[in-house]
Amino acid sequence: VALISLLGLPGNQSPLYSIALGRGTQKPIKTCPRTFILHIQHNGQHFCGGSLISAQWVASAAHCFQFLFSPIPRSALVSSYHVNLGEYQLSNPSRCRISSPVSQIFVHPNYSSTWKSADIALLQLTEPVQYTNEILPICLPGPSHSFPDNHMCWVTGWGRIDSEVSLPPPKTLQEVQVQLIDTAACNALYNIDPAMNIGRDPVKPDMICASYAEGQRDSCQGDSGGPLACDHNGTWFLMGIVSWGEGCGQPNRPGVYVRMVAYGEWIWEHVGSGSQASTMGNCTSGTNDARPCFSSFMLLFTTLLISL
Repeated sequence: VALISLLGLPGNQSPLYSIALGRGTQKPIKTCPRTFILHIQHNGQHFCGGSLISAQWVASAAHCFQFLFSPIPRSALVSSYHVNLGEYQLSNPSRCRISSPVSQIFVHPNYSSTWKSADIALLQLTEPVQYTNEILPICLPGPSHSFPDNHMCWVTGWGRIDSEVSLPPPKTLQEVQVQLIDTAACNALYNIDPAMNIGRDPVKPDMICASYAEGQRDSCQGDSGGPLACDHNGTWFLMGIVSWGEGCGQPNRPGVYVRMVAYGEWIWEHVGSGSQASTMGNCTSGTNDARPCFSSFMLLFTTLLISL
């Protein structure tokens, strides 16, 4: 019987649904890796991944924050989360590390733990991050931005390296290259001996698949909320958020990610309000320059909203 598990649960908890960087490779060692990737701590331990999308906002997975629906006061729960940027090895804090408490967490109102839809959350940091040569936000794709099927993208994280194997010390950031898979093709793979608890055609329009039919390269528990990042002419776009899958790196079971384009308007409602709108001008490129990218994303959505 296949086990479906939520990614990003602490190591001492049994997963519900799962995917992670199974059989990934270490990123090349850098004193200060240039990155938008971050790890989220809950009560001092690695919990989930995330991506910096502006100076004060982080995108992650909603299922990482199901504890917010518990009877414990929400303020106490939110204060237990911290975001760490500029990390490479979790056991050896980087000199470039920037740590920030979280002031607010917004889980998408349509999030369903049953159907795994709208698995997106936004974290507001207590203070804006000061951008450096190493730490910049990743670009968000606009409504018309798309990558072709089979386009090669990257997943990164500090999750398990196999379903039952934790990332060993010094817990070095892992990366794996995966290819985008058409939704119909992805559902066809999941319909091969489908698990009873997910049924047929489980991949919905607000999701995007990436991996290989033969498996092997995938995300895993602990990678939840982290980025599916795709390069376009030297600029990195956050095409997806690590969400769910059946096991880690299993044949015919690609990793499933939140399709970011589907939630652009909701992101804009939170991140684009107030003073934050002026801070979202640059994002991570493959060169030494920060390229204006998020601003064009906001312009596209502003135009759409005005035209409605």
